[in-house]
Amino acid sequence: MQNKAKEILKEIQDLHVVVIGDIMIDSYAWGSVDRISPEAAVPIVQLFQRDSRLGGAANAALNCISLGAKVTLASVIGNDEKAKRVLNLCEEEGIFTDLIIQSNERLTTEKTRILSNNQQIMRLDEENHYDLSTKEEHPFIEKVLKFLQIEKPDIVLFEDYNKGVLKENVIEKVINHANHLGIITAVDPKKKNFLSYKNVTIFKPNFKELQEGLGFAGLKHNLENYKKAHKKLYAILKHQISLFTLSEHGMYYQNQDEEKWIPAHKRKIKDVSGAGDTVISVAVLWYAITKNMEEAMKVANLAGGLVCEEVGVMPISQDKILNNIHQIK
Repeated sequence: MQNKAKEILKEIQDLHVVVIGDIMIDSYAWGSVDRISPEAAVPIVQLFQRDSRLGGAANAALNCISLGAKVTLASVIGNDEKAKRVLNLCEEEGIFTDLIIQSNERLTTEKTRILSNNQQIMRLDEENHYDLSTKEEHPFIEKVLKFLQIEKPDIVLFEDYNKGVLKENVIEKVINHANHLGIITAVDPKKKNFLSYKNVTIFKPNFKELQEGLGFAGLKHNLENYKKAHKKLYAILKHQISLFTLSEHGMYYQNQDEEKWIPAHKRKIKDVSGAGDTVISVAVLWYAITKNMEEAMKVANLAGGLVCEEVGVMPISQDKILNNIHQIK
């Protein structure tokens, strides 16, 4: 399997991916806690390190870059200091920003995590939740569609974090145009637009999103329920492939011809942040080369578990996949 994986990773270098969705900055502040504030019953954190990383849709872009693909990031961010950091971080990582629009109507999302002894003790969020305005939406759609027409990338990956970039009209027009051009589409959805991704190639919710999006409260982990969920999704979306991430229960996929449920790898989990971005990035890249969804799922399952062993949002690397590919049965 290792030699085959090397060849596929080599071929991934020829792929061009457009990642479209909500960009954010994941900031971290590490410190030590050894006393409680006299002003209120809260810990005093003595900070000793800060770090800012690309997050949200940009984390999916990082995963694709790390695996060797060319990546263009598409989003609408603020016209603020945090936006400058986003653009600078993208430039440092080799991510193309041709499709990033800055708007005076929005904040650039930043999530700041306070950590002590490798545990998160607080998170501070600065963000907007409202959809793009008409003034922002139309230029963004026009810019993305024109880019797809001219550049004809191999993959369009939607990364939806419910921050307003992926509103229904944006989703519909981009998927329709991508399908017209023969471009593979994949989505990591959220509840708000869960059933808007009609005719997408790969639809990848996690189990919680599946329950919320389909109104399946109390859905149990078993094969019949996964089949039932796929059937209901397909009746609405007419998508090609369902890919369900099931945490400690592994992953499941189904298309019109086959299905497969695989177990999770045993891991020492430190942080699940960003694992979904890794899974969908690896799955769609692998599928684009092999057209073998079972194999793509197995590699994505491996990669998602590996990044959970790290603290903070970290992309998967080629070396990490190759060094652990023997774990795939």
